[in-house]
Amino acid sequence: MNLRRSLATKLPPPLKPLTQFIYNYWWSWTSERSSLFRVLAPDLWQNCQHNPVALMQDITPERLWQLAEDPHYLKRLQTLSAEFQTYLHRDHTWAQTAASSITPDNPVAYFCIEYGIHESLPLYCGGLGVLAGDHLKSASDLGLPMVGVGLLYRQGYFCQRLNRSGWQESHYRENHFESLPLIPVCNEHGQRLKIRVTIGQRMVKAQVWQVQVGRSVLYLLDTDIIENDVDDRQITAQLYSGKPDVQLSQEILLGVGGVRMLQALGIEPAIYHLNDVHAAFALLELARFELEQMGGTLDDVKTYVCDRTLFTTHTPVPTGQAFSVGMMESYFADYWPRLGLERSEFFALGAQASNPEVFSMTALALQLTGATNAVSKRHGEVSRQLWQNLYTKRSDKKEAIGYVTNGIHARSWIAPLLEDLYQDYLGKHWAENIRDPETWSKIEHIPDERLWQRHQILKARLIAYARDRVLSARKERNDCSDNIKAVERLLDPKVLTLGFARRFSDYKRSALIFRDLDRLTRIFSNQKRPVQLILAGKARPNDKTGKRIIQRIMELSCHPDLRDRIAFIEDYDMYTAKLMVQGIDLWLNTPRRPLEASGTSGQKVALNGGINFSVLDGWWCEGYKPHLNGWTIGEDAETKDQDVQDTIDAESFYAQLERDIVRLYYDCDRNHVPRGWVKRMKASIRTIAPIFNSDRMVADYVSQLYCQSDS
Repeated sequence: MNLRRSLATKLPPPLKPLTQFIYNYWWSWTSERSSLFRVLAPDLWQNCQHNPVALMQDITPERLWQLAEDPHYLKRLQTLSAEFQTYLHRDHTWAQTAASSITPDNPVAYFCIEYGIHESLPLYCGGLGVLAGDHLKSASDLGLPMVGVGLLYRQGYFCQRLNRSGWQESHYRENHFESLPLIPVCNEHGQRLKIRVTIGQRMVKAQVWQVQVGRSVLYLLDTDIIENDVDDRQITAQLYSGKPDVQLSQEILLGVGGVRMLQALGIEPAIYHLNDVHAAFALLELARFELEQMGGTLDDVKTYVCDRTLFTTHTPVPTGQAFSVGMMESYFADYWPRLGLERSEFFALGAQASNPEVFSMTALALQLTGATNAVSKRHGEVSRQLWQNLYTKRSDKKEAIGYVTNGIHARSWIAPLLEDLYQDYLGKHWAENIRDPETWSKIEHIPDERLWQRHQILKARLIAYARDRVLSARKERNDCSDNIKAVERLLDPKVLTLGFARRFSDYKRSALIFRDLDRLTRIFSNQKRPVQLILAGKARPNDKTGKRIIQRIMELSCHPDLRDRIAFIEDYDMYTAKLMVQGIDLWLNTPRRPLEASGTSGQKVALNGGINFSVLDGWWCEGYKPHLNGWTIGEDAETKDQDVQDTIDAESFYAQLERDIVRLYYDCDRNHVPRGWVKRMKASIRTIAPIFNSDRMVADYVSQLYCQSDS
């Protein structure tokens, strides 16, 4: 008996509807997401990282039967089950009219090296993966047939721990696939479906798994099978391990293997959408397959490949993802003859004028896809400038890089406490009308007191969580008793709370606000109007600069006047992200311009009533409305002297925080409601929600790139 069947057998008859949700992540963006599984066994639910399969494996039959006789829970379950069936079988979806050429037989095939679907499925590092997960969810909501293509990692991305000196250490946990919401894909004979790919002159096999994301399906490749040798089983061990040979192997598996997997599944995509460059080898495999079928040269099939492919670029730097020429030669020497190419012709596909010693994956993707888009308006301008030489050399006069600004899947990121409020004041179907500005204009109908009260609850929840995580971390590294006891004084729900959660790297300038420590200390420790900060984020395992930034912040947070005002939450994940974006007052973003391609965390904050305080870069260039919905750090320009620019931006941060932001937050009426702040909260929601959501994003992909000829 397979695991799925055994879990269904374990459930008492009244709870059988739960089987629908255990293996479909649709439950994670419903109004019941907070309690559907948690109420079964709260401690177990917390310990298993909110994983319904692991929960059902560990829960006792006695507890299940207790719920089976609870009429209130059964009514909720029956209602949700009916809602799910209606969702799956809904006729006349938006996509049936807007994208009639995209069908279940000819879906969009969406390739990405990481997917952030939910914290219980650790296949993501950060923003790129979360964007991919939100893309699949909105495609499902809109009824757009879409299959995701990715890799299944045995250890996923690393777990972060800080030692007593504040230095980041990497640890890996094994993912037990049989305890995750995964289903192995089998062929018509009931055997595990496997594909073959040549990687480094070796034949590697990969088995196929699937994850249900509402109506969308995510297919994942896994090389950790007995048929492979020890090294090849490690190809899908870790996400972004930092080893170039492993990264190249993963990208061959994702691109070449992904195309072969779709063929083995009998899926003929209407379009192949490459989300970032990691899957660019799919273009070579599509060309190779067509040449094998039709004959001719690469030039003969280039139009065929271009007409069926789309590339979304995320890099704002000239080289982007690249591999050494020597490494590419050792992996592809047997492949380029199958494309009818000489060595020089093959390397011309990835030629990078600024560095002839590398093969640029971005150059490859730009040359062999029919359309390319950046992920914000500003990023589009930067990308066109970066790659203009490549475009002028093309004989087919390919259109310049356009843009589709990223958005977020609102139903996944809005707190249930606020979702309930939106239901009352925006209308029962607010989520289905999320792109309609008229829907969000009703935000003004919400009484200030109700919005502020719920925001305060979410903020207090975040602070309780931050304290708990800090306490656990200090105990784990055997901090002194004074530091452990000090957690009781850490953070205050009544204080203006800033949030910063990013990958720690040099260009994101995570330590910018610490530039003038004396001034920051005066602001944070002000007796009448104090300020506090919650941070989270990881540096890449091989990024020593990023690790040093974290270490420096940890040192500064020990300052006597800051130690109760700054909390760093270790091992940032999607669950921590949700609590932060739902409970923070003011969201900080300090990248070096113009290196923030888009960013989406500030969008999540806005939909939960938080306010953005950011450098004008990425999506904020489009989202910011002066004197209305947030604040900007510095001017909309970047000096060549980075040290000078950092000084300018830090001064801008301190001045506005002291002069405008702190005063507005603490200006409360007799009911302890800061009316001016709440007014800006509402403006933030009203102006950002209808535009910066993934329903609008997917709709833009449909109208501009997936099927421009459709009505």
